[in-house]
Amino acid sequence: MVLLVCCYQVFEVRFLLSAVKGLAIEERFFPFVPLCGFAWVGGGEETAGHEVSCGGGMGEAENQSRYGTAGVEFEGKHKEETCVMELFFLPGQGRLISQCDNVSLHLFELNEKDGKWVLEEVKSCSLQGRLKNITTCCLPSSGEHLLIGTDGGNIYLLDVKSFEMTDHIIYQDIVIQKANVYLIIINFLSVPDDYKLNPGSVEAIAEHPLNPDKIVIGYNRGLMVLWDNKTLNSENTYVGSQQLESVSWHRSGTKFMSSHNDGTYVVWSSTDSSKPEEAPVPPYGPFPCKAISKVLWRSVKGGDDFTIFAGGMPRASYADKHTVTVMCGDKHQVLDFTSKVVDFFTICHGDEESVKYDNPHTLVVLAEEEIVLIDLESDDWLPFRLPLLSSLHMSSITCTQHVSNVPQDLWNTIITSGNKQVSGKYTEREWPITGGDNELESPTFHNLLLTGHEDGSVRFWDASGVALSHLYTIHTSHIFVNEDGEPPVDEEEWPPFRKVGSFDPYSDDPRLAIKKILLCPLSKTLVVAGTAGQIMFFELKDEEVEKQLEAHSVNIVSDRDSFVWKGHDQLSLKQGNMKFAPGFVPVTIEQLTPPAAVTAIALHTEWGLVAAGTAHGFALFDYIQKKTVMSKCTLNPNDLMAVGDAAMSRKKSFKKSLRQSFRRLRKGRSQRSKRDKTPTKEDVKSPAREKERERETEADTGAASPAVETKPVERQVEARSADDSMGSMVRCLYLAQSFIINNALQSYTLWAGTNAGAIYVFTISLPKEKDNRKTEAVACQLGKEIQLKHRAPVIAIQILDGLGHPLPEPFEVENNRAKSPDLSGNHRVIICSEEQFKVFTLPSLKPFCKFKLTASEGARVRKVAMIKFVSSRDENYNEDCMTCLTNQGEISIFTVPDLRRQQTHNCLKREDINGISSVVFTKTGQAFYLHSPCEFQRFTLSTKDILQTKCKIELPEGARPPPPISDTEESTEQTEEGEEKSADKEDQPEKAVDVVATLVENLNVKDEKAESTESKPDANASQDESKGELDITVDSVKDHISNLCTEGVTSVIEKAESSKVVQETVTKVSSMVVSTKETIINAKESVISTSENAKETVINATENAKESFLNASENAKGIFTSAKSSAKETVISTTEKLRSDNGCVVKGELISGGQVGEQMLNGISLTALGKSPKSAATKNKAPTAILEEFNHDEDGA
Repeated sequence: MVLLVCCYQVFEVRFLLSAVKGLAIEERFFPFVPLCGFAWVGGGEETAGHEVSCGGGMGEAENQSRYGTAGVEFEGKHKEETCVMELFFLPGQGRLISQCDNVSLHLFELNEKDGKWVLEEVKSCSLQGRLKNITTCCLPSSGEHLLIGTDGGNIYLLDVKSFEMTDHIIYQDIVIQKANVYLIIINFLSVPDDYKLNPGSVEAIAEHPLNPDKIVIGYNRGLMVLWDNKTLNSENTYVGSQQLESVSWHRSGTKFMSSHNDGTYVVWSSTDSSKPEEAPVPPYGPFPCKAISKVLWRSVKGGDDFTIFAGGMPRASYADKHTVTVMCGDKHQVLDFTSKVVDFFTICHGDEESVKYDNPHTLVVLAEEEIVLIDLESDDWLPFRLPLLSSLHMSSITCTQHVSNVPQDLWNTIITSGNKQVSGKYTEREWPITGGDNELESPTFHNLLLTGHEDGSVRFWDASGVALSHLYTIHTSHIFVNEDGEPPVDEEEWPPFRKVGSFDPYSDDPRLAIKKILLCPLSKTLVVAGTAGQIMFFELKDEEVEKQLEAHSVNIVSDRDSFVWKGHDQLSLKQGNMKFAPGFVPVTIEQLTPPAAVTAIALHTEWGLVAAGTAHGFALFDYIQKKTVMSKCTLNPNDLMAVGDAAMSRKKSFKKSLRQSFRRLRKGRSQRSKRDKTPTKEDVKSPAREKERERETEADTGAASPAVETKPVERQVEARSADDSMGSMVRCLYLAQSFIINNALQSYTLWAGTNAGAIYVFTISLPKEKDNRKTEAVACQLGKEIQLKHRAPVIAIQILDGLGHPLPEPFEVENNRAKSPDLSGNHRVIICSEEQFKVFTLPSLKPFCKFKLTASEGARVRKVAMIKFVSSRDENYNEDCMTCLTNQGEISIFTVPDLRRQQTHNCLKREDINGISSVVFTKTGQAFYLHSPCEFQRFTLSTKDILQTKCKIELPEGARPPPPISDTEESTEQTEEGEEKSADKEDQPEKAVDVVATLVENLNVKDEKAESTESKPDANASQDESKGELDITVDSVKDHISNLCTEGVTSVIEKAESSKVVQETVTKVSSMVVSTKETIINAKESVISTSENAKETVINATENAKESFLNASENAKGIFTSAKSSAKETVISTTEKLRSDNGCVVKGELISGGQVGEQMLNGISLTALGKSPKSAATKNKAPTAILEEFNHDEDGA
């Protein structure tokens, strides 16, 4: 199940540079832009009233779409190909959650990017390996967690904010255990033993309407538990006798309803679980019924409640029905759908106004093939007319035509006729889904898309905007006799069925299928051709018409007595007068004999002529005088003698293949000899001949190339059966006025191309006076006949005037829609076959140029159209180009008449045969194709004709909660901080040694060097932070040494290689304090030699300290110089005092004499540096804490 709209593909675009008239053709004319699509392919899920959300499968399962008001649509795609099972809105946040069949959940957001709102996947949570299959989900009103029920019986919780699974799990055995204890204490009952062992999977989760902490958990075997998620206790347990399907609360919260697989529904009290409040109700019993898959219970203020459920039909009589039953008091209707019901929900006033009653006003039913909205406020519960999401394939689409720039009067008449057609069938209420804002401006002109269907209907669609909306329908089946007759109507039928929806895949008669459609918007004439050779002519009428139709038979094979038709019979026309509503009314009918499917058709409303072709030939019909003008049989003896056998003799094919092979060999040798020999005098003096030769080479290869290329190998002739390619089949017909006899006289002509590469040119004689058109006969005779050498099927013919422009359509010149054709120069005709394009001059039919597609690329042409490309910079400038689609799915654009290829776009996959065969081009550069049997995709080739959605939503401030910091980010930050701290701790001993050594060195250097490396702060300590760093460093070193002496801190020991090395390091540090500069340097070298890691750290710390001293403030240099001498003397005296105290090291501890010396050194140093001695509390800090203060001040500096 799926809903596909806007299924964009990533197309590869190849640009071939061109310099036609000095323009950048690619930029100004030919961009390839995939536009919006129009489709229906199944269903999904919805949980809000202002927007519908749909997702699905059937080959396009990774897509999902959101729809609001008319023209508002957003399309999103999963990163992986999977089937969407359910969708859940996050109200007011512009978000939704999708649950897929691969046990994964995805969060989508509507965000604005580059000025356009897009639906994009932002988070996902894969549960594969952690959970079994997901059976049901429930999003509570709080929107904080998504409850996920599984087939194992447990319920898991997904945190919507972080989009990760929580640790809180509602285990099935805990629920059953607590439910059993409650029943024993309160009701003296117990859960049945078989339920204790296996109550089944979770089938339903329903939130209490008044208390969001309570939910009803329904298990597959019929057990239901009222669970309090706050206290983690069960309040009530309900035991059903049948397998459970769904649960629905009453809005009052006092009772709920459950549906079961035996076709019954049961009402339970939320406070009394001993027995059901009402006995099980089988709506369509007492005989066995199908399961009620879903039930809804909706309350109404001052009226009866609505009970809506799907299924429940009697198995014996209506097991194949797809129904949704709506009951409200005495009113009872069974909505009968032709496709499976996927889901349904109601849009209620209570949800919007938060009142005590639901008050539903719309029922939305999602089926696999369509969506239907029912107005529950109307008396007859009428459906809404869909402004979007129409079921295009209500009957299989068999052909398509696009009409651009429809006149306003024709448009108004179609709209009026369509409204009268559906009068009383749809409700008058406005479309109830109103989410989003459509910012796309109303189109200035109207476009029509006509679709022919298998059931004989022709439907008119408004293709002016981004969404297709149905306007009008013609049913041709009403004209012919229906062998089955009208089905009887039983007014007292039970259940009371009512057919809803437009999808109807069943065709009463395959002969009714429409094959060709042609609408002339200026003359308001419509021609429709069918499978049984019927050609129907329609004219637009403003009033109801009652008339009797006549059928005119045309025998195409009248001159072939040996032909025997073995196909189906022709359709029988109804006799007597028939009434036709305003709109397109049939005027006359032409019946071709044999009654084969019409394969080609051409209409010229100025002449009043229609040409139609089949697999046996073609005919020209005058629909004004209602008579046949001419018929031509194209059958050959092979087709007559052996239909279905090979149309080509293998012997003849073998001889022809050998002959062509030798010709190619001789021609190749001659070309090589021409390239090898030196140019002669004759060659030099023949520029015209050389120019002609270059032009032929360019036309053959499709592009001007300075190098001579090898001629591509032509395709081999293969034997084919008549069923695959009957040579007599007419593939194209063309009516135009041009020069056929001579350059002075224009003739009315009919061109016909067949599958065997034959082209027939007929001249037509029309009355000179228009007043005599209805009385004088029209004559037609064969003028010329052309046989293509490659014998490929001819699929299109187009005549160009003297300026290279296509001839205008009928009445376009009179209505100022086109310029008159140029008659001064030679006309040219383009013959398009499946293998190559060839241009001939008229009337001589001399070859002008050609482009071989199959021989060079191996592709075959499937569709050809002439398109007028308008410049995006200058609207007054345009170019006419020929556009073709190949069986490889590539679209190429050629200039005319010289056939230079401008661009090639990869549009469709080569495997998409149906899509390629269904492509229809518009005159302005757009194209439509069936992406699936029920979905149209649109793209454009013109920069001037780009139509895309432009819609948005309004999100209130603070609608989306701020994204939480993920655990991964937190752990990363903590890890980085921890690494920095640990590195600092590792460097503490080395930093201490290095700072002491640096201090002594700087005290003994010259005054000039001291001024450049050290500084002393003034009264305002904040002016010199780098000096503060020095103070803290010295203080940290001394406190660190003191702490090691008094408390025996083991932090240094943990970082050293062994305790012995640490003791030696401490001893050397102490000696540095009481010894000279040389002793300190020796101690430092000793520390470096003990560990290579410590060596690198000391070097780094030394460099850092030196850089810190070099960056000291210049203002403190003078102050520090004056205090330097006194500080030096203080240190020396302190050193001598420490010597006299007989300090020594015993097992890693220093005696108290050393402590006194260090405290004195601390005070003296601080005095010299302009600071007061630290308090006792500060001095007793741990070395790590002191160094942390140092690091803090260093960062501040």
